[in-house]
Amino acid sequence: MSGQSLTDRITAAQHSVTGSAVSKTVCKATTHEIMGPKKKHLDYLIQCTNEMNVNIPQLADSLFERTTNSSWVVVFKSLITTHHLMVYGNERFIQYLASRNTLFNLSNFLDKSGLQGYDMSTFIRRYSRYLNEKAVSYRQVAFDFTKVKRGADGVMRTMNTEKLLKTVPIIQNQMDALLDFNVNSNELTNGVINAAFMLLFKDAIRLFAAYNEGIINLLEKYFDMKKNQCKEGLDIYKKFLTRMTRISEFLKVAEQVGIDRGDIPDLSQAPSSLLDALEQHLASLEGKKIKDSTAASRATTLSNAVSSLASTGLSLTKVDEREKQAALEEEQARLKALKEQRLKELAKKPHTSLTTAASPVSTSAGGIMTAPAIDIFSTPSSSNSTSKLPNDLLDLQQPTFHPSVHPMSTASQVASTWGGFDELGGLLKPTVASQNQNLPVAKLPPNKLVSDDLDSSLANLVGNLGIGNGTTKNDVNWSQPGEKKLTGGSNWQPKVAPTTAWNAATMNGMHFPQYAPPVMAYPATTPTGMIGYGIPPQMGSVPVMTQPTLIYSQPVMRPPNPFGPVSGAQIQFM
Repeated sequence: MSGQSLTDRITAAQHSVTGSAVSKTVCKATTHEIMGPKKKHLDYLIQCTNEMNVNIPQLADSLFERTTNSSWVVVFKSLITTHHLMVYGNERFIQYLASRNTLFNLSNFLDKSGLQGYDMSTFIRRYSRYLNEKAVSYRQVAFDFTKVKRGADGVMRTMNTEKLLKTVPIIQNQMDALLDFNVNSNELTNGVINAAFMLLFKDAIRLFAAYNEGIINLLEKYFDMKKNQCKEGLDIYKKFLTRMTRISEFLKVAEQVGIDRGDIPDLSQAPSSLLDALEQHLASLEGKKIKDSTAASRATTLSNAVSSLASTGLSLTKVDEREKQAALEEEQARLKALKEQRLKELAKKPHTSLTTAASPVSTSAGGIMTAPAIDIFSTPSSSNSTSKLPNDLLDLQQPTFHPSVHPMSTASQVASTWGGFDELGGLLKPTVASQNQNLPVAKLPPNKLVSDDLDSSLANLVGNLGIGNGTTKNDVNWSQPGEKKLTGGSNWQPKVAPTTAWNAATMNGMHFPQYAPPVMAYPATTPTGMIGYGIPPQMGSVPVMTQPTLIYSQPVMRPPNPFGPVSGAQIQFM
């Protein structure tokens, strides 16, 4: 089977719908394609482990879920992806795996779909066991042996005797699980198992380097140990010799499958005389008879053994450094390619000259045009008091409104005082006369503000709103709280303008002498103006009915004290 299966595409589409980019990438990294996980998917998942807002348990659960698949390809690639994140991802990932009670339960996995499935199932079981052991090792020592500091001042070289005797067996167990993969060169037949082998090879180099440094530290302390410690140390060294033979066989397989010879370290065996010296020292501590040996010969044997193991460690370190340098060069080449690609993209884009004129900026026809900013809340100055904005807050492009009144007496005066909306749909503006000018209101030009400031004019209008017997009241008398007068019900009496008269109401061609035109009600919280319309009676009509004054509401900004006395212009009502 080659290529992404229909199941892979459906699963990826499901994760796309749910919006889980991590799960989608896990699915794409573990498809049914018989090849290793793609680098771009692995790099994305590595980046996810470095992001603090990524849920690491969810990422791990997505990988564990893929291992429940019946296909050996999907399961194997899930293990490879997990191993890759344990090695190259953030330490948070392996910390979470170490905190789990169980990881991969694949000891009985078997793909019966074909002969290749039977063969690969064996390596899947071995591989999952190594990953479980790797996580358990981290849980026991709280660090990864493949990432510890090495050298004379490294972790394993500076460890005390008690801790060293407990730590080296943990390395041995992990090394045993790795070497139990036990693959031959003729079994590395596809890209999936080859990808797993490469990760195991790199782990083997680093793990054995830590193992080797632990043995060097053990030998340097051996002749100063107690009897029980020497016994444990001798057993550890014997196992080390066995594992050195096995790791040499593993490295031969790596060489056979095409790994560069420079990437394979040279392992130097310790002299056989060292084992004899260690056994004789333990026998002497137990009180057994041993061959006579001088301290000088024993020190020489120990020095030779340590030198051999140190050369092995140096070879392992060189291989590791060479790998790191290759990875660094690869990353630099990748960054250089991305930079060149970005420069080419920028070179293709046309250069657009931007102006720094006042905002707002409007774009049209591919160019950038600027227009001066307009403050709709600013107060107009005297120089532009006559200019009007056709689309301000109060102008809703309504048709021009003119009161339908008879052009006589008071009606003409009101029309001259309240001009309605002008030809541009401007604001309703009153015209007032100054106290120093005794001109009639009707002679003043319409649509003319008293002052150049609309707010001040409206404030003066509110301050001079008191009307009684044709005179203007500038003083406001406040009544006591207890002197409340009823203004509604039977106590209400309409104020009648002396020259105002109304015709009988007409509806559908019928006269209703009992009723007058209705009064428009407006909120009482807004300053109002009192206007009376006078209409002469017609011949043969019913007696004249009086109509209450009509109230117009003008939404304005309230002055600080709308009832205080205001000097200056006032409205003249005829």
